[in-house]
This record gives sequence, C-alpha cells and structure tokens, in this order.
Amino acid sequence: MGLIRYIKEEFQVIQERDPAIKSPIEVILYPTFRVMLSYRRAHRLYQKGHFFRARYISQRAARKTGIEIHPGAEIGKGFFIDHGSGVIIGETTIIGDNVTLYQGVTLGGTGKESGKRHPTLCDNVMVSAGAKILGSFTIGENSKIGAGSVVLEEVPANCTVVGVPGRIVKRDNQKVPRSDMDQIHLPDPVKEDIVMLQRENSALCNKIIDLETQIKELQKDRKDIREDETL
Repeated sequence: MGLIRYIKEEFQVIQERDPAIKSPIEVILYPTFRVMLSYRRAHRLYQKGHFFRARYISQRAARKTGIEIHPGAEIGKGFFIDHGSGVIIGETTIIGDNVTLYQGVTLGGTGKESGKRHPTLCDNVMVSAGAKILGSFTIGENSKIGAGSVVLEEVPANCTVVGVPGRIVKRDNQKVPRSDMDQIHLPDPVKEDIVMLQRENSALCNKIIDLETQIKELQKDRKDIREDETL
C-alpha cells in the first residue's frame, strides 16, 4: 500500500469512529494516527530483519504517544485506538480488520509461553477501556470485551465478555440488544450473582425462622401436656 493511500485510509477511519472530530485536520493530532504511521515503518523494517531500527522507531513513538506497539505485531486494515494512552500490543499479537481498542488496553502474554505468546483478535473486535487480554488464544470476530475485564482464555465469535477473570455473558446476541460501540450497557455477572445469593440467603433465613417458631410451639405443647398429666 502506498503511503498516501494509507494516510487517506487512516483519516477516514478516525473520522468515522470518533464523533469528537470537527475537522479533518484534527486527525493529525491523534496519537493513534501518529503511532500507526511509525508502526507501519517499524513493521517493514522488522520483517526485513532490521530489529534494532524497528524497535528504536517503535520506542520513540511510545514515548511521544503513550501507545506501545511492538514492530513484530501484525495489524490489519481499519485499526483504531480511541484516546490510546497506556495501550500495549505485544510482539506476536495478530489483529484483524476493523478492530477498535480503547485506552489502557493490554494485549500481552502470561510470561510462561514461547513462540506465539500474545492474543489474536479477529475482524470487528472491540476491546473497551482498561481490558487485559493475556495469552496466545483467539478472540472471535464481532466479539466485545467489557471495560476492565481480564481475559485469559479463548472467546468464540459474536460474544460479550466482562469481569475478572473474563466470562462470556452474551453469545450470538441472545441476552441483550447489541450496540457496536457501546462500552456501558453490558451485563454485570458479579452483581447478578450477589443478588441471587441475597435472595437465597433471605429465603434460608425465613425458613430458619419458621422452623424455630415451630420448635417453640412444639415445646410449648409438650409443656402443657406434662402439666396436664401432673394435675
């Protein structure tokens, strides 16, 4: 892809995904625009075996933008990082087309693997703010990772994952209506579990109270019977 064509595509992606854009010229101020230009250069050098030069470019970009992308990572078309500060993408990460990341996202390894150590994100995946995806597994296409989630195992396509550790709370759009760029309206499995435990605890307490009442009544009846027998 020629440089001019690539820059035009980046302009289009950022303008489409960020409603805060008021004029096209603002795009050049975006950290994601600047870091992706550096990444493409560094990635080409990395593929040619110029590892030091590639890392030098990527580290300069990280210092300027707060986004660290290893030059060995493979990133497809339509990639967008909103805000971007604190994003880390590891060396063996593979990212498909039209993927969106928010600030504070980590695509990292567990420290216990060799070879392919980092995740693969298929097309149209969205990873919300602060989420961590750690390990060499795949996040299926069209899936969403909720803010602050920690994902440690494979996620099928068309799923929503929330929590620590991450749990699938929606699959194939069955539980809640889908909103492609909505980070807020996601299920809360921890809250649901707490509510269920509260209900079960209340039911158990009521049952114990009923049993205690029955025991007291039985004890009273026996006492009355003994008194009658004495008389």
